[in-house]
Amino acid sequence: MSTIPTNTRRNFIGSGIAAALAAPWLGTRAAEKSVGPDRVSEPAREVPLNDDADVIVCGAGPAGVTAAITAARAGAKVRLFEAHGALGGVWTNSLLGYLLDFDKPGFNQELVHKLRERDAIHGGVNYTPGKAFTAPIQGLTYHPEEMKLLLEELAVLAGVKVQFHTRVVAAHREGRRLTTIVTESKSGRQAWRAPVFIDTTGDGDLGALAGCEFEIGIEKACPCQPLSMVALLLVKDARALSDLIFGDTSTSPSEEAKAHKALFAEIQRAGVDPSYARPIMFPVRGNLVTAMFNHEYGINATDAAAVSEATMRARREVNQIVRALRQLGGVWEGIQVVATPEQIGIRDGRRIVGRYVVRKEDVINGAGHEDSVVKAHGPVDVHALKRGADSVPGYANFGIQVQPYDIPLRALIARDVDGLLMAGRCISGDFIAHSSYRVTGNAVPMGEAAGAVAALAAQTKRLPHEVPWAEGAAVAAKTRRA
Repeated sequence: MSTIPTNTRRNFIGSGIAAALAAPWLGTRAAEKSVGPDRVSEPAREVPLNDDADVIVCGAGPAGVTAAITAARAGAKVRLFEAHGALGGVWTNSLLGYLLDFDKPGFNQELVHKLRERDAIHGGVNYTPGKAFTAPIQGLTYHPEEMKLLLEELAVLAGVKVQFHTRVVAAHREGRRLTTIVTESKSGRQAWRAPVFIDTTGDGDLGALAGCEFEIGIEKACPCQPLSMVALLLVKDARALSDLIFGDTSTSPSEEAKAHKALFAEIQRAGVDPSYARPIMFPVRGNLVTAMFNHEYGINATDAAAVSEATMRARREVNQIVRALRQLGGVWEGIQVVATPEQIGIRDGRRIVGRYVVRKEDVINGAGHEDSVVKAHGPVDVHALKRGADSVPGYANFGIQVQPYDIPLRALIARDVDGLLMAGRCISGDFIAHSSYRVTGNAVPMGEAAGAVAALAAQTKRLPHEVPWAEGAAVAAKTRRA
């Protein structure tokens, strides 16, 4: 059994656990003979332990921030850790700019309503505040800075304790049960104990550290879908570019295809052959737009060196394209990069194996489940795995016609570890199913479900897999705001 104290807010881990949590510390003198030809031994140290949370959420992307707010609204004491400096993940730190499949009730609607109040969202003609969506929403784009601020305000109001610039780096179990995580930040190495944890890191970092089985890409370790860098741009007159900006005047698939084709032709006219054959721009506000010009192929998202190189290549390409367009003059006169993201957009990361695996057959057959947390309907969307394979049509659906299908709560509960939930793109599914459900319109209701079940499990001293979804759904419904 662990020697970690359970009834104090801040203690130090006993010597039996200290070695397991060992890490170097600023100013610590290296132990003798700690350096070998290909290994370095880290000296053991005691790590401060915090046990003041009911639910700990790792990763503050769309699924994570939703899970944290939902759990806190349900009465749980929640800590939320984020590796970057803002809430929102792909929405903000990656400047996604587009809300995909946002036709679900709950927190999705709340966000759209509150962004509308701030004049910070564009499109979505089928939305009526306070009412359920009546049709799939297309063309919903938003202002990323407004999204950052809104999410922070909602998290603070709910009572979530947020800590930025903090990564989970270790996980510890007692038998099958996850009990403690360790984080690294400017505050050093810290340990955190809670009854329930939620992995919303996108890449399944916590699940992997806890010892869960996982897959990446088509095989266990790729090939993977490409990374993409989205940039925030300022143009001279967005109205003059309306035929090139998807969601500005029309949102039909045919108009989207026209926008892709026309923008690609303009980039080529500027003398650049873009890495992505289906470049696209979205409206933000006024003459501010977001643009996706780039693909980085064959990158495993868990390879930090490869992701770093891809990020620099992508940033270089985005700026190259913008400079080339600016030299064309005319409607492109004065176009400039306002910001590139601190985190390149990632489609494929680890998929943690859960107590149910959403598979291609579920997508084809429109699988239904009693413990459904969201009904997904997005198309199978597999971007080319190598350059040159995406010229027509840019991505593939492998001939699969998606039937609306359920994602069950069981796919959000880790199979190999107790006390661990997942939400967002790291849930349990195969490559094809993942390419349909990975969009943020599904990540949000997954986060709601995970947050509600986590809060209920912690408060009733049960494990997540012991909580019937009927109870979790009732708690999630009570946390919703008009």
